[in-house]
Amino acid sequence: MVTFLLDMSPREMADHLGAALRVYVTAMGYPPGTESQRAAMWLDHTRRSGWRAVAAFADKEPGDVGEIRQPGATPAGLDGAELLGVAYGYCGAPDQWWQQQVVLGLQRRGLTHPDIARLMASYFELTELHVAPRAQGSGLGEALARRLLAGRPEANVLLSTPETNGDGNRAWRLYRRLGFTDVIRGHHFAGDPRPFAILGRPLPL
Repeated sequence: MVTFLLDMSPREMADHLGAALRVYVTAMGYPPGTESQRAAMWLDHTRRSGWRAVAAFADKEPGDVGEIRQPGATPAGLDGAELLGVAYGYCGAPDQWWQQQVVLGLQRRGLTHPDIARLMASYFELTELHVAPRAQGSGLGEALARRLLAGRPEANVLLSTPETNGDGNRAWRLYRRLGFTDVIRGHHFAGDPRPFAILGRPLPL
């Protein structure tokens, strides 16, 4: 089986939204029905400045996930192929809820206004990065992240991830391998009881 990384337009994201959300829900262990709650938000995000998305599709040949090919090597017969992973993000901005929540967290930890301004002035928010469970551990998550972040003009990339089992899960190992370091630990977003870590690193990757 060969997996192809494809840059997604907003229209293509809408066309594959159901499959992308199924990967998201399965990878995160969320209950059925979460897809319908998140669909409108994902589509709204496609309209944000600097939005970019990459998806991974497996060809129709049976077998395990194998070679990962970049855009430009896509076979003509990929219609109906299985979506195995998705990643997207966009430019951070002061009017976005996520940035407002992170700024509050930084203020609570005593960072000065100039320090916060330097961090938040130019960053790409890596909003979602998910790989179907059967394809995890194959290098697909790293390939998606590297493709998504290639050539970004922002100074930094930031993301939030649940602190499930501390650092002991594949997502954390991936982010550490890519050079992400702690910005905030034990952060609580409004309306979510789980602790999150905010991680970041300079760009380019």
